[in-house]
Amino acid sequence: MDDPLGQRDIALVHANNPGPFTLDGTNTWIAGRDPCWVIDPGPALDDHVDAVLAEMRRRGGAAGIALTHNHGDHAGAAAAVREGAGGVPVGAARWEGADVVLGDGDAFGPLAAVATPGHATDHLAFVLGDVCFTGDAVLAQSSVFVAPDPGALRGYLAALERLRGLDLVLLCTGHGPPVNDPAALLERYLAHRRDRERRLVAALAGGLRGADELLDRVWDDAPANLRLAAMATLAAHLDKLADEGRLPPDVQRPPWPPSGGLRPVV
Repeated sequence: MDDPLGQRDIALVHANNPGPFTLDGTNTWIAGRDPCWVIDPGPALDDHVDAVLAEMRRRGGAAGIALTHNHGDHAGAAAAVREGAGGVPVGAARWEGADVVLGDGDAFGPLAAVATPGHATDHLAFVLGDVCFTGDAVLAQSSVFVAPDPGALRGYLAALERLRGLDLVLLCTGHGPPVNDPAALLERYLAHRRDRERRLVAALAGGLRGADELLDRVWDDAPANLRLAAMATLAAHLDKLADEGRLPPDVQRPPWPPSGGLRPVV
């Protein structure tokens, strides 16, 4: 049986933190050996940290820890794993304890950083040969929410196009199983965003202006427990239309962060 992870000497350590935003849990990926490299040490759960450290020891120790983004389910265990690994460097675009600040095109050991903003402004993917560790830029079994920061959706779509243009054969995503057909999944992601925009433009042309009614019309498939994430993505789509001069002036933009300062921790 084909084993793309085994062929590339990549291990998956899966965190037991299921939820609406984490799906069946967060993935920590460990690549290579003597030494290995850790991508997204995961949430700050003792049993998960222990499992990550055990896999690192089986692989002869780690040389570094790469963070795709500074959300707790991906970066929460970074300090504990770094300590358990003997103080190896942590590379990230934005993490308070980062030893190496990474940007688009930077190398971190054998990993090449690719800026993939959208889900988070600091989001990076990491490419290792023909494998991409996508964090939450791309998921195996779901779409992702796009945080409405300036230029977020345009930057996200451009990043998806960049990833699609690489010669990738495997995506190791932040949640869900590895993906053996990267081009097809990335095209589905792009088509999904194009369809949301088409439906949003149609709803606006039909006279809808309120955030809730736009959400009910265009994100009618979003379950109640993901409404906040859908509202964030609606705001990102409205921002894109505004940047392009295609947004009517009287459209209600959802507040972000919402009242109370809450935002999905994913």
